[in-house]
Amino acid sequence: MSETALSILPAWDEDLELILTAAVAAGDTALGYFRKTLDVRWKNEGRSPVSEADLAANDILKGRLLAARPDYGWLSEETDDDESRLVRETVFVVDPIDGTRAFIAGKDLWCVSVAVVHRGQPVAGVLYAPSLNEIFQATRDGEARKNGKAIAVREAESGAVLKVAAAEDVMGRLALPYRNTMMRVSHVPSLAYRLAMIADGRIDGTIVKRNSHDWDLAAADLILSRAGGALCGLDGEPLSYNRPTVTHGVLGAASGTALPALLAASRPLEPH
Repeated sequence: MSETALSILPAWDEDLELILTAAVAAGDTALGYFRKTLDVRWKNEGRSPVSEADLAANDILKGRLLAARPDYGWLSEETDDDESRLVRETVFVVDPIDGTRAFIAGKDLWCVSVAVVHRGQPVAGVLYAPSLNEIFQATRDGEARKNGKAIAVREAESGAVLKVAAAEDVMGRLALPYRNTMMRVSHVPSLAYRLAMIADGRIDGTIVKRNSHDWDLAAADLILSRAGGALCGLDGEPLSYNRPTVTHGVLGAASGTALPALLAASRPLEPH
């Protein structure tokens, strides 16, 4: 590639620094509400809680990020969707608090998730878990890091029992031979954090039910891929973001070597 071409490539490292600073500010603000009496309302016909901490964190992220990159689009769980994002090449994809139920219950497993998505693919991503003092980050061309140190998925030895995060009803529907080679780990209420646990080798994989959203996935997807793993549909195809529809079908995530068997075992979960 010519020096001229290199000079006009987007500076994803600069975007990473921007979203990291904003995520920390939003997460620290949310932490000020943590384990205190909260104003909570319900959305999606009473299925999803949103707290005043979610909204405060969202305001910080939106204000800081769009002020710095006014030409970027915006997609957030806590902002009414504006289809103008669809004509933007680059979009911020944000979940101010991924794991709101855990946050409201005073549990530590929640995080701020911020990604920069360019032409449908995440190119910079940050997960900040304030109550655990953990920051995961990656760019498209860099390594995945946790608190500044490189991380990688665990490559399980042949015949090893795999630690897999999945709902009990999902585990019960997996193909039997595979089901007998895995151990279900305790529920992880934040999907983004669950993917980060694969990235740093604490668990081997996860199966994600239908209707996860771009904001749950984009930052963690990038972090996992740069750590040597992958998140994809049951057809093995990678995800695309910033589409008109922001929900996804059944997904699987694991290290590169463990993923094919996980996807094959999950076929019974596909709708008929």
